[in-house]
Amino acid sequence: MAKPPIANDIRTLRFLAGEMTQADLGDRIGVTRQTIAAIEAGKYSPTLEAAFRIARVFGKPLEEVFRWEEDSSS
Repeated sequence: MAKPPIANDIRTLRFLAGEMTQADLGDRIGVTRQTIAAIEAGKYSPTLEAAFRIARVFGKPLEEVFRWEEDSSS
């Protein structure tokens, strides 16, 4: 399966937020730690609702947490 074209800065934002764990972030937005790990690794694209919830946790606009990275070879 191809990697989703959505990149994110969740790991960096978690570190800057007092080294928040994946489990802590998952609890705050209502998903599992495994879901956060998959989103962070770029293996899974979050739902729009989850993306907005993640951005809200960090007090950032959506565009500062997630970005679209198109494959230039297309």
